[in-house]
Amino acid sequence: MITGTPAVTKKTKDKPDDKVDWFAEIRGLALMLLAVFAFHSFIAKPFYIPSESMLPNLLVGDRLVVSKYPYGWNWSSISFHLAPRGDWRVAGSTPEYGDIVIPVHPQRDEDYIKRVVALPGDRIAVRNGQIILNGEPVEQKVEPAIALPLDENSRCDGFGFDDFRATENGERVCRVPVLRETLPNGATYLVIDHQNQELDNFAEITVPDGNVFVMGDNRDHSADSREGQAAFLAKRAPEFTGK
Repeated sequence: MITGTPAVTKKTKDKPDDKVDWFAEIRGLALMLLAVFAFHSFIAKPFYIPSESMLPNLLVGDRLVVSKYPYGWNWSSISFHLAPRGDWRVAGSTPEYGDIVIPVHPQRDEDYIKRVVALPGDRIAVRNGQIILNGEPVEQKVEPAIALPLDENSRCDGFGFDDFRATENGERVCRVPVLRETLPNGATYLVIDHQNQELDNFAEITVPDGNVFVMGDNRDHSADSREGQAAFLAKRAPEFTGK
């Protein structure tokens, strides 16, 4: 006697294709976009260095992840600058000397990247390119020139009449003179300051409450608080990259 699985004698009718639930698809996509928007607005977001203002420490085109929460949240935390401007802040805190922050221009919806060099209540001036903080010169020491890469993003332009292009180990580089600056809390970093220009001298001001004074590390090519934008400061700079 032969046993086994019986043969199929009746052909099963094919099921019709399931219809696409477009409402569910759109809802899922909307929830995903909302989650990404919320993450970028309140937790962290990618940021691309747009200019040479933070040379030699950050190069044009460098990609960073910016934390949103170290200084609290305000209108500028919201991605794409969708929130109306205001003076409110939630869970706010003050940056430290040397922190790198992402301020928003006081009139335009443009992000910048700068370094905090003075805190609320500090008296700050700039004389011959050196920061005078609360009446004391901030330490600057000459360091050996450094070689920056030359590529489509960094062409070694914008250094006046000085030509810093050189060849090292068969590769073209931009060799720039640098200074090491050290702030009162010990935060230290390199700056470029090789030209005599208007922003090398800035009359003393007292930083208003709720603000900080910010400068680019490339002192000869940086739009920052030295241009008299007293509001170009921590009140509008809740985003944090690091020291």
